[in-house]
Amino acid sequence: MPEYKTPTSQKDIDHAFEQLKPYMNPTMAYYESSRCLFCYDAPCVQACPTNIDIPLFIRQINTDNIAGAAKTIYDSNYFGNICGKVCPTEVLCEGACVFNHQNVKPIEIGRLQSFATNTIIEKNKKLYKLAENNGKKIAVIGAGPAGISCACELRLLGYNVNIYEAKEHSSGLALYGCAPYKVTNEDVMQEMDYLQNQFGFNVKYNSRIDTEEKLKELENKYDAIFLGIGLGNTRSLNIAGGNLNNCIGATEYIEQIKLNPINVKIGKKIIVIGGGNTAMDAASESARLGANKVTLAYRRSKEEMGAYDFEYELAKAVGVKGMFNVSPVAILGNEEVEGVHFIKTKTENGKVVNITGSDFKLECNTVILATGQSKKTDLLSKINNLKFDKKGKILVDENTLQTSNPKYFAGGDAMNGGAEVVNAAAEGKKAARGIHSFLI
Repeated sequence: MPEYKTPTSQKDIDHAFEQLKPYMNPTMAYYESSRCLFCYDAPCVQACPTNIDIPLFIRQINTDNIAGAAKTIYDSNYFGNICGKVCPTEVLCEGACVFNHQNVKPIEIGRLQSFATNTIIEKNKKLYKLAENNGKKIAVIGAGPAGISCACELRLLGYNVNIYEAKEHSSGLALYGCAPYKVTNEDVMQEMDYLQNQFGFNVKYNSRIDTEEKLKELENKYDAIFLGIGLGNTRSLNIAGGNLNNCIGATEYIEQIKLNPINVKIGKKIIVIGGGNTAMDAASESARLGANKVTLAYRRSKEEMGAYDFEYELAKAVGVKGMFNVSPVAILGNEEVEGVHFIKTKTENGKVVNITGSDFKLECNTVILATGQSKKTDLLSKINNLKFDKKGKILVDENTLQTSNPKYFAGGDAMNGGAEVVNAAAEGKKAARGIHSFLI
């Protein structure tokens, strides 16, 4: 395993979480933008959930129209800088680049996107003129990518917007859930400050909306409400030992690392249970924080993992070991985690089947559960006539994102079940347009 010592200083943190997509300087951006073919029917645009006009903004960078490039990006995606860093560009825009068919390195679209937007953020350049106040008020519940994007678009259309955020910072999982080697807290908060200064929405922090009384108050006070509430805590496996010390959910673990990495206490032998992108992040971050052995355990085969291939390669590059077709039976220990009892599995007709007599135990002193997040059905059930499916996802009109309760609209993970930041940003903007059509 590569040498990563337990960090004791900011210098150690910067080394452990060195940025995967560092900012380009103007010379780098010029030469990289010069490589673009500016395809007429650009497949990169089709692959972007927010349909950014990628050839246009790259041409604008190449002609030194950086403000124009940033506006082209923000016109489609209000999380332009953050998405340039955290988007899985390898399987979206860059994955669709025509150069891939010629065995040529695709254009670094994500880094060019972040270059343009960060340049404008640092200059605090004004890009938009808001419509006149139309006198209507909208409440947004949740200051994540969906909620912020909805607020920006609504403000552009002349609405008063108040965002109610349960935590003390905005931007949701973009801040609390994205691996620190993908984006820094400073980058996230700078873009949030820029957007708030640019569009003038109000955020009420530490304002959790969780009772019928609070919901009724919002319904009486506002013309429409957007639900950008995201997902809840990590789902339990419902096996013995799940309450032991040092057994932690991956989302909660990553949040600790993002907010206070030096003080995160981890064991030297770690098992991460799961096969999605969050599992890859948790495993990679554990290795970077100085764990001696990090094992990724997934109940299906490597080919069946939900994680992107490049995410697994990132984890392997820092020493994470994969262990497939194994399912946890129990987490072992008295008060603290001491190991995991596994059983080997196989897939039959799409279902995971345990192999009788294949039990084994693996020692560890930390277990991280990357087993998905729970839906916030307790809150959703408090809203009159709001419908959600059996998995707890809010049901919406696909064109307007209006829910079965006409005063409510929804987007982001609470509606899509868990996707990328860029998807939430696209849905927030779409919902804002839906609200506008509903109220005009």
